[in-house]
Formats: sequence, C-alpha cells, structure tokens
Amino acid sequence: MQRTLYATDASAYRELPAAVVYPKGEEDILVLVDFARKHKLGLIPRTAGTSLAGQVVGSGVVVDMSLHMNKILELNIQERWVSVQPGVIRDELNRYLAPHGLYFGPETSTANRAMIGGMVGNNSCGSNSVVYGSTREHVRMLKAILSDGKVVCFDRNSPLTEQQIEELSGVEAAVYRLAQQWLNDKDLLEEIAREFPKMEIPRRNTGYALDKWLSAEGSADFCGLLCGSEGTLALVTEIVLDLEPLPPKHKALICAHFDSLDESLRANLVALQHQPSAVELMDHYLLDCTRDSLSQGPNRFFLRGEPKAVLAIELSRNDVTTLNSDAQALIDDLRAHNFGYAWPIVEGSDIIRVWNLRKAGLGLLSNMPGDAKPVPVIEDTAVDVNDLPEYIAEFNRMMAEHGLYCVHYAHAGSGELHLRPILDLKSAEGRRLFRVVARQVAELVKRYRGSLSGEHGDGRLRAEFLPLMVGPNIYERMIGLKRVWDPQGIFNPGKIVDSPPMDEHLRYDEGQSTRTFPTVFKFRREQGMMRAVEQCNGSGDCRKLPQAGGTMCPSYQASREERDSTRARANALREVMTRSSLENPFEHPDLDWVMDRCLSCKGCTGECPSNVDMARMKSEWLHQRYRKGRIPLRTLLFAHAGRLNELGGKTAALSNLMLGNKWSSALVKGLMGVHPSRRLPRIYGQSLSRWMRLHGPVSAAPQKGTVWFFSDPFTERLDVPAGKAAVRLLAALGYAVKVAPVKECGRTYISKGLLSQAKKIAEHNVRSLKHLVSEQEVLIGLEPSSLLSFRDEYPDLVDDSLVQAAQTLAGRCFLLEDFLAREARAGRIGPDDFDDTPRDIVLHGHCHQKALVGIDGSAFALSLPRGHSVSVITAGCCGMAGSFGYEKEHYNLSMQIGELVLFPTLRKWPLSGGIAAPGTSCRHQIADGTARQARHPAEWLWEALRK
Repeated sequence: MQRTLYATDASAYRELPAAVVYPKGEEDILVLVDFARKHKLGLIPRTAGTSLAGQVVGSGVVVDMSLHMNKILELNIQERWVSVQPGVIRDELNRYLAPHGLYFGPETSTANRAMIGGMVGNNSCGSNSVVYGSTREHVRMLKAILSDGKVVCFDRNSPLTEQQIEELSGVEAAVYRLAQQWLNDKDLLEEIAREFPKMEIPRRNTGYALDKWLSAEGSADFCGLLCGSEGTLALVTEIVLDLEPLPPKHKALICAHFDSLDESLRANLVALQHQPSAVELMDHYLLDCTRDSLSQGPNRFFLRGEPKAVLAIELSRNDVTTLNSDAQALIDDLRAHNFGYAWPIVEGSDIIRVWNLRKAGLGLLSNMPGDAKPVPVIEDTAVDVNDLPEYIAEFNRMMAEHGLYCVHYAHAGSGELHLRPILDLKSAEGRRLFRVVARQVAELVKRYRGSLSGEHGDGRLRAEFLPLMVGPNIYERMIGLKRVWDPQGIFNPGKIVDSPPMDEHLRYDEGQSTRTFPTVFKFRREQGMMRAVEQCNGSGDCRKLPQAGGTMCPSYQASREERDSTRARANALREVMTRSSLENPFEHPDLDWVMDRCLSCKGCTGECPSNVDMARMKSEWLHQRYRKGRIPLRTLLFAHAGRLNELGGKTAALSNLMLGNKWSSALVKGLMGVHPSRRLPRIYGQSLSRWMRLHGPVSAAPQKGTVWFFSDPFTERLDVPAGKAAVRLLAALGYAVKVAPVKECGRTYISKGLLSQAKKIAEHNVRSLKHLVSEQEVLIGLEPSSLLSFRDEYPDLVDDSLVQAAQTLAGRCFLLEDFLAREARAGRIGPDDFDDTPRDIVLHGHCHQKALVGIDGSAFALSLPRGHSVSVITAGCCGMAGSFGYEKEHYNLSMQIGELVLFPTLRKWPLSGGIAAPGTSCRHQIADGTARQARHPAEWLWEALRK
C-alpha cells in the first residue's frame, strides 16, 4: 500500500513505483545512488509531492526527503543567506527568518507545504514573481550527489578556475568540459537565444535552462541549470539561498472587477505601471467554485456583483501615506482607461483571505461533480505580458472550436495564466482532446515565443513537445546534456527528455467506468462515493504543519508521514475501489493501515479546497467492512456509549465507584481497549433532561422567544453541569426552553461505522423535529459533534423522502454560542445582561465546529461580558477526537497531537486564567494532557450573568 500512496502526485498520472525510501541524510542517498547504478533503477526525488506535470511519478524508487531531511542547517545574518535541506517548507523557513528581518521571496500557492527541494527542482515562482522572480535567482549554492556517487558543491559566487577544472574527474569533469565546449560554440549560443522563449518573459521553464547555464559573459551557472532540472541531473542534498529584507509592512489589495476576461488582461498592463508586488487573476469559473465551499465561501466578502474576472493587485509600500496615495492613483488610472466597474480596497488581515481564495483555485476546481474535471495539461503557459490579451483571445477561440471552455486564473502580472480545460480523462474523447489540445497550444505558444512551462515544469506532460518548443537540434543537445550528467539514466528517468507519450500512465484508464457501491451515505452532491474519493487531486493541502493554522490533518502534523495525510487515504480508497478484485473491496486488508489513524476530525471537510470529507468516507468504509463481518466489542461499546451511560446513570454511585477504583477501572479499560493512562468520565445519576422536567427554570418575562434544547448523549449524563448552566442562562436571558423529544443524535454510531443504526436515528429525529423546530423555535445544543450531525450528516444519511426536511432542519440547528451571537447582533441580548468581573479566558474550538461553522460565534458570545478578555488558541485538533484518544493503540499519537500546540499553550496560560472548550472530548484531553480544567462556554457565561 505504501507504493500505492506514491503512485500519484497532483498531476493526471499514476504509475506504481518499485519502492519508497526515506533517507535520513547524505550517507543514505549515497547508498541509494550506488544501489541504483548496480541495479539500473531510477531514483525519483520527492518532497511534498504536489507536482502538476508528473515529475514525481514513475516506476523507479521514490526518494521521499520530506520526512527526515527537513532541517535548517545554518543562517548567516550578515551575508544574508541560509542553508537548508530539501524538505524544509517554504513558509516554515520564512517563519524562522522573520525575527532576523530576512525573507525568502518566491511564494507558490502551495507555500504552506511546498518544500525548497521541490521549488529548486521546478524552479518555482509564485504570485510575487513580479518582484522576486523565480527560485533560480535566489540559489547561491547547491550541494549535490552526481550519478557516479561524487558529492559536489556548485557555488554561484565561487566558480571554479580553469586549473581547478583540469583537476576534476568523473562526471564532474565531464559536465564542466561540456560547459566549456558549448560556451565556445557561438552558433549554438545564437541558436539557443533564437529558439528559447523571449528573454522578456520572466517565467521560462522550458526544458533544461541552457540559456541560463551558458551566460553571455562566458561562464557556466550550474545552479541556474539545476534549478528546473526536476532531479534528472543530480540529487540535491543541501541548498544555500540568498535572502531578502522583509517586504514592506504596509500592503493593500485593489480587487478590480471586470465585465470580461479581455478587459482584465488589458487592465493588467496598466496595473503593472504602478509597481505592484503581485497581480493575480481569478475568472468567474473559479469564483463560482467558491460559492458553496465551506472554507472559501467566507473569503468572497470583497466581491461586488458577478464579475467575469477579478484582478487582485497588491501594492507594498514603506509608509501608509504613500500606500494610500499609490492605491488611489492606480484606481484613477484604471478608471481613466475605462477598465473595471468596481475597485474595492482590501487591507489588514483581510488581505490573506483574498489570497487564500486565490490559492485554493487548484483544489476548488477539482470539486466539480461528475467525471469531467479541469485537467492539468496546458496550465503553465507563459508569454510576454504585452502579448497576453491576444494570446488568450486566440487560445479561447481554439478552445471554442473543440466545444471546450477553460478556467483562467493566477499570475497575470507575469504573463502566465493557469489554463485548465474541462475534460473527462476516463473517456476516449477526453483523452483524444487531452493530446490534441496539448499539441495545438504548444504550437500557439511557440508562435508567441512563449514558454510552454512557466513554473510547473515539463515533467512527463510537456516533455513530448520540447522538440517543437526549442527545435530538434537544441532538443538533441538536451538529450546529450542528460547523458553526460547521468550516463546510466538513474536520476528521475522519463522527465524532460526521453519521456513516454504524454497520454500514457494516466490516473484513469480509457473507458474506465465509475464503479458504484450500495452505500448508506448517499454522497449526493458528489454523485456517489467513488466520485467523492476522486475529488482529491493530490494538491497536498492536508500536508501543512500546525504553524500554518487550521486543523487538517492532525495525524500527519504529528507524524509527517504520507500515510497519515488525507491525500493518502483518498489515494488508497480510490485504488482499492477501482482496482481490487475482492467482492467487497472495502475489506482489503491494506486499507486498515492507512485509514486507522484518521481521527474523523472533519478538518478536511472545511479546509480541503475540494471538500474531501474523509470522516464521512471512513464511516462508510467501516460500515462496509463490518457488513458481513464481526463487529469488534470495543466498537460496539463506544457506539452504544449513550445507552451505556444511561444504564450507568441508574446506578451512578456504583458505576462511579467502579470507574474510580484502581482495579475495577483497569478491568473496565481492559475490556474496552482503553489506554491505562486515560481517566474515564464521571456519570451523573440525574440526567439533564430529567432535571429539566423536574426543576428546569422558567424563563423570565417578557419572553424573547422559545427554543428547543437537545440534550445530547454526552451532555445528558456526563456534562450535566454544562447543560444546567446553558438552560439557566437561556431562561435568565428571556427564552423559554423546551426539551427536544429526541434522545440520540447518532454521532457515536457514525464515528464507529454503524451506519444502519445511525440512519434509523437520523430519520427518527428528522420526523420528530420537522414540525416542531422552526425559524422561530430553533434547536440548540452544546456538544458540537452531536448538534452538527443534524447540519452535516443528516441530509446525506436519510432517505430521499426526508432530504428536504433534513435540509430545512439543518438550517435551524445552532450551537448555543452561535445562537447567542445571533441574538446579540440582533440587539436582543448584550453586555448589560452580564457583570463586569474581569476574566481572562482562552478558547479552544472543537474540530467539527471549526470545520462546519467556525468558532467566531463562541469567541463572540464569550466576549459579551465587558470584563471578559477572550483569546483564541490557534491549535488544530486536540487529539482526543471522541473515542480515538481513549483507544490504547492511538493514545501516544493522540498525546503527540495535543503537544503540537494545545498543551504547550495551556501550560503557559496563567493559572488565574480560564479555559473554555465547547467539546467534551477536548475538555477531557486538556485535563489528561495538562491537568487543567476546561469549562464549556455556557458555564463561563452563566457565571458572568448579572443575577
């Protein structure tokens, strides 16, 4: 299964590698190179694996440098350079450099997981390339292992003398002699200048960079050549980067709206006259994809009307006065040219929201239902920015002739747009167009003397067209270059030169049918579970580390192993569901290995641009696996936790005595497969719903409304004090509180894969509540995972006849804090309802809450009392995730996840300060990990209520 996880990247290709290795350092790579020579195996260097042209897909040995070779080795502040290993993440590097006032400029859209090794391999650029250019311009030195096993350093600032070159041997001597020979060939240099893309095009990544290697001054820039060589010439083990001062602090985005794509491209030429730090395009196809995106929908705040295109023009200046003046001058200039109909200015923290919307483009485009998707095939063309309007117009006429339309987005300021035609690569016609469009666009780019690859590289996708792009003679020279550097062809074979046809080894076979499975979850929006799995395009958003923010993916953040990423789980499911010969492919034993450590946190649901809901797929996988097999005892016990707690509550004194006793507690934990270090929660003898019926408060007059309160299985018997505080709070604020006539939500059954039972509960609850819950009398709950089941899973779990009712009910279900925030914004409650006692509270949000509704409501509600100072912890998952952290085999991973951000933050939090956490599992994890007590926001607000 490990090989399967590395059979794809973010491209359209799939090829099973011979093996996957994780070198710990240079010595391991030397062994690998020697092994590859002896056994004639290819070595495929890989870091984050987000390549779009198939650079890290092949039949050789994948060398994953991201797991161990991810160290920052040395920083020289005075000379402004840093030495790193290939697996260092670009954004992590800049976080390290920021306190020193230094910065590495090139910024890919994948910068929160893209690694420096990959950026060197592809000569990556990014949105700010109008200022910082490409990676090539910032590489000072590369330490590499050549194909004969020699370790060499190519230092741009210290080129070798002729005498030093004479003393070289082996491959190193051969490559230097080749450089000298070609530098003396004036006809060759003239042909390179004539055939290569225009020098005015900053993004030029066509083939080997002979025009950068062989300078007009008569010297060879080996760093310039290796950047963009895609690991086909040598294996780089250390990279020294030249650094820049931190960019200006004062920034503004002018988000110019246009009625046509052509108008935006002509306006781009005006914008470039105002020294922007970035000019990025988003067309209406991409913007439309963001409408229903859980993560990106809120980032549409700046849009006015229905633009056909938006240019996000970033200005960076050293002072606010100049910034404001320059922004207005830009807008005035656009208006004077009659370009655009709206020019909102975005500043401060909202800037990152616009860039997040733009950066999510690749993943969002994969979110289209059905088999036809925007395909990476011609997504990397770059032309002279002055040619861009005419080039795109001609390009779109070509697309129209094929009955295709194309998504346009990205780097307008550098003359490069990411163009993605919508194709079905499972069909014969889609595959035919894949090749036809690639060929025709290559011919078009050549007519404009552009670059077929601006920054993503040729890989195996565009390599076939290199003879057209640079001419047959130069292409033969490139083949010769590869032979000198790598005589046995062990370095990433089949990329740039000697590649297989561009339509071989695609991810999907021609004529491949989309398998259907009788699932309990309907996967209605995705059109079935198979297509839900296929939504993952490999862009690797799930590989970001906790410092990047967000929740996804907690197990990967702790282990940094590919198997723990959402992408890996999707790849494994797709492979098994597509290719397994088992009658029930979900029983494939290898799936256990890759699915086991998914916490079902739903971080991917909210943060994956393609909305890959792995928690839902894991539930379905478990259900299908248990369909004809034995259900483990622990699974049954945790699934029926609500009912067991109810039974335990009837003899609460005895139950708590057993759970508190060392020996009996150990027996219970052993029976349940719970780790010995975990503390089991106390069970309350009087349930919350019974307390409400017997002693529940009556709301004060005049009433502000009536609400239904859902006493979920956790609040009902385990978190009764929080439930009492919530009911009392609502009543005291003027709301009549009624007990919702449902006992379970099905959450524990969903998480454990017992979907038949969960479906029955969901349908019962929808029928019971559809005539009770209304816009005037909403449903309120405390536990996010329980209440949000109504909003998230129910509409996809119930039968067709109940879908509309489930969707209507979903819109009328609120977490307590979200309801209070809504009422406060409507002016029905406010700070005067609370005392002014100072309280410093730190808030940790529940994963399902963060993924599905956000934690702004909790922060807002907690901040209603004037004396409250509320800080939000930027941690992702706490690591408990329901029963996951209790399970003995998951305990260590659970605590590792807690130690990423949450535990260290809380240990530093003053003992006098309070901790708020809406999730019951989060509160237990905090107690076990820090010995601190967290309380539900309802308890803090009830305490602060003016009584």
